[in-house]
Amino acid sequence: MSLSPLFIEKSFDDLPGWGDDDAVPAFAAFRRSAFHAPVKPYRSGALGVDFGAFTAAYAEARGASPATRAEARAFFERHFVPMLVRPESGAGLVTGFYEPQVEASPVRTERFVVPLLSRPADLVDVDDANRPAGMDPYLAFARRTTDGLAEYFDRGAIERGALAGQGLEIAWLADKVDAFFIHVQGAARLAMTDGRLRRVTYAAKSGQRFTGPGKVLSELGEIPLAQVTMQSIRAWFKAHPRRIDEILWQNRSYIFFREADVEDAALGPIAAAKVPLTPGRSVAVDRLLHTFGTPFYIDAPTLTAFDAKPFRRLMIAQDTGSAIIGPARGDLFAGSGDAAGEIAGVVRNAADFYALVPRALAGGAK
Repeated sequence: MSLSPLFIEKSFDDLPGWGDDDAVPAFAAFRRSAFHAPVKPYRSGALGVDFGAFTAAYAEARGASPATRAEARAFFERHFVPMLVRPESGAGLVTGFYEPQVEASPVRTERFVVPLLSRPADLVDVDDANRPAGMDPYLAFARRTTDGLAEYFDRGAIERGALAGQGLEIAWLADKVDAFFIHVQGAARLAMTDGRLRRVTYAAKSGQRFTGPGKVLSELGEIPLAQVTMQSIRAWFKAHPRRIDEILWQNRSYIFFREADVEDAALGPIAAAKVPLTPGRSVAVDRLLHTFGTPFYIDAPTLTAFDAKPFRRLMIAQDTGSAIIGPARGDLFAGSGDAAGEIAGVVRNAADFYALVPRALAGGAK
């Protein structure tokens, strides 16, 4: 398995700000993947970063942790070679995501009327082995019926009651827009009315393509594309409450959740790489192209939302998303709660991606 020609070998001296970044929290994130690796290996991405080549780095990471920035940088320099990832077209792009925290009720009340649902029993995983002839090849989920598999109910149908009466409600929220953004983020902390702190995280989806409300509102001329942020979308919905369903139902995809513990309040939910996300150090990537656990040094000089200076950080690939497509495309995890949401909601910046590739693979770049 050779590295893709989209990788261009560089040196650590070529990475802007490499010596200034604090690699200690990045190492902590990497170490979490190192402990997961023996449990279930990650799938190697199509760009040629073989999961097996991480063995030595993971073994060392499971030992003593670096105590200083210099020791953490030395670890990554010892095991990896930086490779500039060439975009297939245009420039690389980063966006942001976070874990919302909202008030919720364990039962429906006059105020709490919007449910978060668990996975329905009739929702079936679909692939090329069981997909019926004529079904959209994009669909990875379907509905089991007496006549065979069919496309699952979409957002509009579910919110109009297609799954009512099945006892799927995990919790109830007061606001439909809050619920939608939890669907977008794929997880949330729930401050329950009974005093508990709970978490929900992604379990499955109805399977249809995602259509963002920002795109819809831009195409309708409601918000200029350059001004589309989570904050501007929320403001538009607040000003036009009667049009919420009209806009949101154009996103046919619907997310189902499962309950999860909040074991460490400083960390995010367990994501696609099966480890808790680290605020400011975990990045979602295209999992078909990249290998989970890969460190990425990301240089986004116009992004200052995280700490009021140009974003130049070592991140670890530990999640993915349906909108994260392409070799130089990443979604930065900002953390949990409203403050993290304020950061994540405005991130949309050009970026250079440097994949840190295990040294054993470096000779395979062309």
